[in-house]
Amino acid sequence: MIEKTDEEWRNLLQSRGAEAAAFAVTRHAATERPFSGKYANVFENGSYQCICCGKPLFSSSSKFDAGCGWPSFDREVSAGAVATRSDHSHGMARTEALCADCGAHLGHLFDDGPTETGLRYCMNSASLHFTPA
Repeated sequence: MIEKTDEEWRNLLQSRGAEAAAFAVTRHAATERPFSGKYANVFENGSYQCICCGKPLFSSSSKFDAGCGWPSFDREVSAGAVATRSDHSHGMARTEALCADCGAHLGHLFDDGPTETGLRYCMNSASLHFTPA
């Protein structure tokens, strides 16, 4: 697991040109407002990586419009790319999705996806970096 101080994460994210919300989202599990993220409506071919460490997380081929206002995917780019843990914050029982390499909060995983996987990785745009194909 990649570990850094808050100051080191802030500096790294700034050097990568991450949006202002990236630190709060990835390191302190904040959530961007629905329909406000820069990747919510991006459907071009490419790949999505963790904004903190660059780990490949999702392919555009697994992205779909869930209508929820956040980028949604039905599978990881490879098994184990995304780690999960129970999240009981805000009076709800959910499954938190994290980067398996650096522990960055990405969003949440739900079992209500419309594809054959039945999964919906509901991600914050601020936690991702998109690289066009």
